[in-house]
Amino acid sequence: MSTVIPQGDALKKAIAWVSEKRGAQPDLNVKKIVDEACLQFDLSPKDSEFLLRFVKELPDTPI
Repeated sequence: MSTVIPQGDALKKAIAWVSEKRGAQPDLNVKKIVDEACLQFDLSPKDSEFLLRFVKELPDTPI
């Protein structure tokens, strides 16, 4: 499986932020973290969907 690298800077920052949050508190709800990231980084609906799919595909991701 190949990993798609996001083009937008805001999306890259959101992925890093979500990864950091999940690393610090792995029991947090993934959907809630992604929603917070979407608001914080002003992601488009398309980027928001990508971020949620990307995070869900990571290993050890409780949904």
